[in-house]
Amino acid sequence: MTQPPKGARRSYGVKAAPYGFLLPAAVLFVLFFALPIGYAVRLSFHKVEIKGLGLGKGARSEVWAGLENYASALTDSEFLASSLRVLGYGAIVVPVMLGLALLFALLLDAERVRGRSFARLAIFLPYAVPGVIAAVLWGFLYLPDVSPFHYLLEKAGLPQPDLMDGGPLYLAMSNIAVWGGTGFNMIVIYTALRALPAEVYEAAKLDGCSELQIALRVKIPMVVPSLVLTFFFSIIATLQVFNEPMTLKPLTNGIPSTWSPLMKVYNDAFTGGNIHAASATAVVLALATFAFSFALLRISNRRTTQGASR
Repeated sequence: MTQPPKGARRSYGVKAAPYGFLLPAAVLFVLFFALPIGYAVRLSFHKVEIKGLGLGKGARSEVWAGLENYASALTDSEFLASSLRVLGYGAIVVPVMLGLALLFALLLDAERVRGRSFARLAIFLPYAVPGVIAAVLWGFLYLPDVSPFHYLLEKAGLPQPDLMDGGPLYLAMSNIAVWGGTGFNMIVIYTALRALPAEVYEAAKLDGCSELQIALRVKIPMVVPSLVLTFFFSIIATLQVFNEPMTLKPLTNGIPSTWSPLMKVYNDAFTGGNIHAASATAVVLALATFAFSFALLRISNRRTTQGASR
């Protein structure tokens, strides 16, 4: 039996090496990402059929449901209401968070700023706090009985707003998201600013531009790709909001168990015991998030292309 030449074995090993490095990541992707998604999609097309009183062996069986669960999810008033609440929540969080992130990044990138390293760390630090802990921390600051802010307002004879009920609840939860997410977006934008060539700034200064003019006419247009990236991340995180309302729910009666779409999924699966309806709702939410992000990406790319052609 003839042996392949040594050069061929060495060449085959070199070509196969990248696949060997990718294999662990591919296995983890399949086990913890692809398979759970596939299983959720499978569950969404089935339902539990109960015979008689539902007691005894064989009384409950899983049967094919087709699009029944999807039709129920799309016509569910609670799911539609939760989606509208999240859109209102996102209308507050996304512009405020990205606006602050851009402002902080521009300030840190200024030439005469002092304590840049400390300021960058201080702004980024809230992002390192887990979302549940941040929600608990702010939740107790909002509660009138234990909040130091309410105590100071009471001593000063000023009105004490209830931030855990009604319209102010949106501002309270938005504040938690803005406090925790501004630092990450600021770092992304600030990194893009630091990567810009210094020659561009020098040319703008030679033309007589001030710091404000350089920021508005040079820096912001050149970091638009980073702004688009952070915008997409923020939109996806907003549509998937869960930690803040779920953590604050035991502290107030103003948050229903289906306040956000993911809370609706959690409630159907673990409180109502209808894992098939919850899977269909989750798939609908995932498809809506993908479609929304894809549409925004196409619009952004189109405007970028038109701007470049001009």
